[in-house]
Amino acid sequence: MFMSKVRAGFWLLLVWCCVGASPAQTVTRDEAYAPLAPVVSTVGEKTPQAAKPEGLDGRLMAGYQGWFRAEGDGTGLRFQHYEKRGRFEPGRCTIDLWPDLSEFEDDELFETPFRHKDGRVAKVFSSIHPKTVDRHFRWMKDYELDGVYVQRFATIAARKQRSYNELKAENQKLVLCRDAANRHGRCYALMYDLSGLREHEFEEVARDWKALRTEMKLGTDPNDHAYLEFDGKPLVAIWGVGFNDNRGYSLAFCEKLIRLLKENPEWGGMSIMLGVPYGWREQDRDAIKDARLHEVLALADVISPWSVGRYRQDELKAGQVERQQSADRRWCERQRIHYLPVIYPGFSWHNMQGDKLAAIPREGGAFYWNQFLATRAAGNRSAYVAMFDEIDEATAIFKCTNDPPVGASTFLTYEGLPSDHYLWLSGQGRRLLRGDLPRRR
Repeated sequence: MFMSKVRAGFWLLLVWCCVGASPAQTVTRDEAYAPLAPVVSTVGEKTPQAAKPEGLDGRLMAGYQGWFRAEGDGTGLRFQHYEKRGRFEPGRCTIDLWPDLSEFEDDELFETPFRHKDGRVAKVFSSIHPKTVDRHFRWMKDYELDGVYVQRFATIAARKQRSYNELKAENQKLVLCRDAANRHGRCYALMYDLSGLREHEFEEVARDWKALRTEMKLGTDPNDHAYLEFDGKPLVAIWGVGFNDNRGYSLAFCEKLIRLLKENPEWGGMSIMLGVPYGWREQDRDAIKDARLHEVLALADVISPWSVGRYRQDELKAGQVERQQSADRRWCERQRIHYLPVIYPGFSWHNMQGDKLAAIPREGGAFYWNQFLATRAAGNRSAYVAMFDEIDEATAIFKCTNDPPVGASTFLTYEGLPSDHYLWLSGQGRRLLRGDLPRRR
């Protein structure tokens, strides 16, 4: 099995080398789905039947955006998720952290107009380079993260496009994540983000899901030993149910999608995780007030409230997070639903939105670690970290540099701490949740 995956990785890298420097051409919808395929297996090769990862108890999962593109990576998407209003240059960008690329090889680095203080050209990565995705999953293994929810914005598949370059890149990303998870013994699951959808786009989302299930055999491929299961069924997450920010879809839309993924006789059969507002239980703060909200949430197997930006260190130290999680967990237990709290290392929207740099400061990791302590004190043994690679909102835990570019754009650093500090801290937090570390503040 290992050798078949090595061969699969070789062919992906060969394809990359052939197209990486070529200008992108118009991509049809069918061509966008062409990268989807089951795990490569050699005829006649005997492979051990490893058990698929089951359940969330004791697991630390992270969100994996994988949405960074770079000029020259073959997607034709320029510097997507780096650039601001079509430009990526000093004074115009969306990221507040700069990745540490000291371990990267030359062929996975892309030059930018930014410069470090010593005059060196600042470089970035692309999330669809096979070496880069593999490196990220190797870091997960090295620092004991169990796996990731691979993000997929449903609008990318739902909207009609002149060219489906973005959809193709998303499918390439998903396949690369699957293969890297298998190589490094990590688990993964798909997370649909419904942000930006409209009520009439349900059929297009259903069409996308059918393609994932039939072309890639997502969750059912017998040679994919990394897809996460829950209660014996593959788990898929749906993020964005019940928020009060004037979304273009209803609770009825969400219920229909949940039932499709759970009950469709041909490509259903999934366990469901729902990403919900922080105030979901009492229907306050960021949650809609609707009598049907709890009815829809009761269809879930896992509930995960979005906490990013909902509290700071003062509220955390005052016990707010512990009390909230305890009450949430008790509600879920009564409904026989697994509760998966979200924790995050800090937050900043300076370059993207013009907000204060380090609006929710990391405090050398103290803010992050105190959330692990609160989560464990609330009786939880699992958590979802937001996010592994989110440098746009500065919630990333992967390796970021203390030597970012200088000039018209200002960036955060890890405050002089090693670039792997938050990966290391995540591994320690996992041990804490599992009861392998004492709960000392």
